[in-house]
Amino acid sequence: DCLGTPIVYSPVKADLTGNIKKIRAVYDSNPTKFKTLQNILEVEKEMHGSAWPKTGATLALMWLKRGLKFMLVLLQSISDGERDEEHPNLIRVNAMKAYEIALKKYHGWMLQKLFTGSVYALPYKSDLLKALEKGKEVKEEESIEKIHQFLLRVTPILDAIYEMYTKMNAELSYKA
Repeated sequence: DCLGTPIVYSPVKADLTGNIKKIRAVYDSNPTKFKTLQNILEVEKEMHGSAWPKTGATLALMWLKRGLKFMLVLLQSISDGERDEEHPNLIRVNAMKAYEIALKKYHGWMLQKLFTGSVYALPYKSDLLKALEKGKEVKEEESIEKIHQFLLRVTPILDAIYEMYTKMNAELSYKA
């Protein structure tokens, strides 16, 4: 909801939400068996054989981690003060950097063009920060510090998920 224009970003939100629901459904089916994300991947690898990792919660988590990586790189770029000097309140530079790092290599030509066009619907940085603060008026420096603290806590978790995918040879490189 922080990314502005609902019609442009609702498919992204639906995709992320759908991936979370798929992972949650597997967990909820047997919380004892699926205590961790790694447990889910291990069980699915055994269950699905040669179809793995192209199926189930493993595939959903793969796309979720990529979406989360995009968001973390976007927030890190904003936190680092990267910006378009001519338009410092726009976050297109940050979004394009995040896209290049997290998602572009997994998207075909059409999705790449769609993303490039969608950055023009992104909110201003000030509006994004206000949305992250749930509408409260907070100094930009305070918001940036909260983002920095969030990144310090969340980045190692996401890094661990990426490492798990590498170790389990679960990463797929096909284009959507």
